[in-house]
Amino acid sequence: MVDRSTDEKDGFLVGREADMERLGVFLAGIPQHGGSLTLAGEPGAGKTALIAAAIQEAEAAGMRVLRAVGVQYRAQASYGALQQLLTSVPEIHSKATRIPALAGALGFGRGAAPGHDAVAEAVVSLAAGLSRDAPVLLALDDAQWLDRASAVVLGQVARRLPGTGTGLVCTVRLGEETFFDHSGLPVHELGPLSEAASEELLRRHFPALAPRVRRRLIVDAEGNPLALLELPAALTESQRTASQALPQRFPLTQRLQSTFASRIGTLPAATRHLLLVAALEGSGSMLIVRRAVADRCSLKHLAPAERMQLVRVDDTTGRLGFRHSLIRSAVVDLSTSDQRRSAHRALAEAWIAVPEQRAWHLAQATVEPDEQIAALLEEAADVSARRGDGPNAVAALVRAAELSPAGSAYARRLAKAAYVGANLTGDVRDVPRLLDDARQAAPDAEAPAVAVAAALYLLNSYGDIDTAHRLLSGAITLQPEPYDLTDPTLLEALSTLLMVCIHGGRRELWSDFDAALSKCTSVPDTLQLLRTTFADPARARPADWARLDAAARTLHGTSDPVRIVRIATAGAYADRLGAMEEPLRLTARGGLSGQNIFPAIQASFLWSSHAWFTGQWPELRQVAQQGLRWCEELDYPLRSWTGKFVLACVSAVCGDYRTARGFADQMHQWAGSRRGHAVGCYAAHARTLIALSQGDFEAAYRHACRITPAGTFAPFAGHALWAILDQVEATVRTDRRGKAVDHVRAARDAGLEAVSPRLKMVLLASAALAAEGDEEAALGFGEALAVEGAERWPFDHARIQLYFGERLRRGKAPARARKHLSAAVEAFGRLGAHPWTERANKELRACGIPVHARPLPGGAALTPQQWEIARLAATGLTNKQIGERLLLSPRTVSTHLYQLFPKLGVTTRAALRDALDQLGRP
Repeated sequence: MVDRSTDEKDGFLVGREADMERLGVFLAGIPQHGGSLTLAGEPGAGKTALIAAAIQEAEAAGMRVLRAVGVQYRAQASYGALQQLLTSVPEIHSKATRIPALAGALGFGRGAAPGHDAVAEAVVSLAAGLSRDAPVLLALDDAQWLDRASAVVLGQVARRLPGTGTGLVCTVRLGEETFFDHSGLPVHELGPLSEAASEELLRRHFPALAPRVRRRLIVDAEGNPLALLELPAALTESQRTASQALPQRFPLTQRLQSTFASRIGTLPAATRHLLLVAALEGSGSMLIVRRAVADRCSLKHLAPAERMQLVRVDDTTGRLGFRHSLIRSAVVDLSTSDQRRSAHRALAEAWIAVPEQRAWHLAQATVEPDEQIAALLEEAADVSARRGDGPNAVAALVRAAELSPAGSAYARRLAKAAYVGANLTGDVRDVPRLLDDARQAAPDAEAPAVAVAAALYLLNSYGDIDTAHRLLSGAITLQPEPYDLTDPTLLEALSTLLMVCIHGGRRELWSDFDAALSKCTSVPDTLQLLRTTFADPARARPADWARLDAAARTLHGTSDPVRIVRIATAGAYADRLGAMEEPLRLTARGGLSGQNIFPAIQASFLWSSHAWFTGQWPELRQVAQQGLRWCEELDYPLRSWTGKFVLACVSAVCGDYRTARGFADQMHQWAGSRRGHAVGCYAAHARTLIALSQGDFEAAYRHACRITPAGTFAPFAGHALWAILDQVEATVRTDRRGKAVDHVRAARDAGLEAVSPRLKMVLLASAALAAEGDEEAALGFGEALAVEGAERWPFDHARIQLYFGERLRRGKAPARARKHLSAAVEAFGRLGAHPWTERANKELRACGIPVHARPLPGGAALTPQQWEIARLAATGLTNKQIGERLLLSPRTVSTHLYQLFPKLGVTTRAALRDALDQLGRP
């Protein structure tokens, strides 16, 4: 094996392991078999780097290598490439001159020029003679640009090499017209790099790229190595670090232009105009393109571009597509600004029935301020925001601001761009710049949009709850009454104020919000539900829960990520997230494409809260950690706390106390400096679970009472509904039984038993824990375990089994106790809740049953993620389906399965279920 470090420095061999393996097999077979291999690929795919690596490997193996390179546009003499090939090594040059056919063809001697067949036969004869000393490799790079005579001869040579001890490897560009006929020859096509390889290439060469910039580059480059290496070079430093917005279309470097634009310049003017219109139109609609070019040309002028394979038309859909996105960019780059504006004007007319599209094209065709177009573009931004397309909405608002003739309108639209960006894209780093520009244009502006953007920026930097509350309340009170919430900026201000009040978790914060709500002409269901069922769920009424359930049923099929996360948030404390699981998953996955990351963060953490209660802990870790990565990328700590809370909970009950305490300390520190009581409750609950898992019940009681005092449900402490069982256990085990009874009574007085089956199960179990008599306790635990679907909440269910078994053992009923304790051991073990498994095992031992661990075959162990992958594979899901569930690539899933099969002692997926059943895993 040779050292390819030099080649890898230019990056084209990253992700090309399979291609190099194919080349290696071909080279290894040359001495015995000979033959040819064609490397075909798009421009910039790395063909030259691969053939260079093949030459290096061939020379290291002792082969004699003759090489030639085709050159575009060069006026080459007949047989110019063949002469280059045969004169690249001096001793072969002299041998070639002694062969009459070659001497005549290459001008080394006098006489009539031989035919192509004779020249090809002479080349093969020369190569066969050379191969008697050492195998020979003929290497042709860019064979599509060989001169006609050389191309014809070498095409024949390639077919005559088998059995000669000589091999021919050549590279050809896909879609390029050429005289070199490689039809029927073995072809290895270089596909695009995988997403993982593209990311590795960018990380290696541009380690300082911001993650979202890297994602955008990966999408635009479409796996093309040259594009991945060149596009970042065309960006400014601030664009690379994401401190400045990326351009809508990446500019092409000179090298990229020469690669992707070389054929465009030879097209007829009508064809180039048609391609420009298609490039700016973007969707590939032939109908729109035809309308837009009607006064200049027709679709028949597309033929030259199709023959060059620059574009293709899908016969099924009738859509026009560019062969590579960079060809589209090259078409635009080669046009003048006047040509682009003209094309945009034509497209605006073609899209006259679709206001959003028309507005965008009019905005691109205009250079002077125009209030009418600015207003149309702002309406288009509102449409984009409603469907969750944050980046597009922000871009439209910024462009609308640029087209605003009046300073006040300019300021308002920039402020609106700031809050839409913070609310949808999740990126608050652009907020100060946008607000500064807005204030310079209109210093006295106190629009709700300014307050929303400023409040979000404050809470994600060093501001506090009370300051954000004053900003928002003040801006709202300046608006004319009654408040009209059809104004999206006012609605957003009120929604943000509600979020601030929830984070503050104090009664005094709510008076301004409730007063403002009472002055509204109408209130959207999302706002009303968040106020009643999330802000203070212990005081919600049955009608509120009915309205919530009706709203949740409307989410299936909706494309509005903001509505999805708001309705889901309204149902979080009431165990309604299971009914919204699919919309939440879809919204969370949407962030992986770099779009609408803020709703994706919220959806990720909402789903993770559901996963905490339903025992989907391996997947919870994946989803929550992805959400935290997004928060870190965007400097958006405000929404990170729910993710850190669920990870702290899982870590606590699994015995990873260091991680759990780390998250709890971060939450406590943020809450203390900003007076964020709700986040303080998250920290207190995590510490309660740590203490319960360690058997420190006094500490657990102390922490639980920070959420709400035992025996009460404090106003605006919604988190208390998630901590009922924890609080009651801590209260009972610290000999405060009376307070535990009071707590259950307070929950029942609030009607929580009717809110959800889980809360009913928890309250029945809590009452049983607090019961003095064994008979009453046994009845209560039995009723709790009998709640319909109780197994859906495996950790709480296992705890109830443990409590029931403990009570039975102490009540001198060990036989009955064993059944419940064994079930608890199995469930805790399945979840990986090691401290609780040991606690249940301890009770089993006290019942007289020896407990033995059940190691995997060979003493191996599976990680929690591997257990989850094995469980999902055993249900029949494909690697792709498992990857979608766990936010992993199918390749990663395949790797885990490959590693866990021998650990479980199986060789097929079909055997997984039996293996897991034998080990007591689901």
